[in-house]
Amino acid sequence: MGRNVLLYWPNIIGYMRIGLVFAAWASWETPGVFMALYSTHVALDGVDGWMARRLGQTSRFGAWLDVVVDNLGRGMLWSRLFEWGWLVSALEWCVFVCNHNARGEQWKSGFISSPRFIQAVMENGFRTPLGTWVVSGLHCLPLWLYGGQRGVLTHWLYLPLWIQVLGTLLLAAGRLLALSVEIWCIWTHIEYLTNDEPEEKRN
Repeated sequence: MGRNVLLYWPNIIGYMRIGLVFAAWASWETPGVFMALYSTHVALDGVDGWMARRLGQTSRFGAWLDVVVDNLGRGMLWSRLFEWGWLVSALEWCVFVCNHNARGEQWKSGFISSPRFIQAVMENGFRTPLGTWVVSGLHCLPLWLYGGQRGVLTHWLYLPLWIQVLGTLLLAAGRLLALSVEIWCIWTHIEYLTNDEPEEKRN
């Protein structure tokens, strides 16, 4: 396999998604362009995994790249939306380090001994109603908030206020569910690190 894995089609899609993130960042002041570019970046997140399984091109690098690109995109968006947005990005990067350090490319399926709620969220690689809700909160909440700030929801999509509020509440609830999983991941990693310390070092 070697470095050929860098040219696997799913990973090429990952590189394209990185380009879309930077293009979206550059078009921040043009809502129509930004929404189109960032939405494409999000949509392609489901394509690379499907293609990897379809073509038999799954890899440790691909699993790592997929999460890196996700965090890069959301980090850019949260950081530009709010002054405190970097906190959301920092949390997601912290969870990335915890999961990939302990579970590697199998991080999505490494929750067998987790609480039932965590297992329900992670079941079948998020491909369940609950998992879809959580992933929608992760990916779509910041984009929805951008649309609200820039008037896209009101002046472009002509959504009434109650739909905007309902959409925000549903996506925020999904993001809070994701937060509960993230906190659990960080805590279990702290336990892993502290339990792994040799007895003589603890003393």
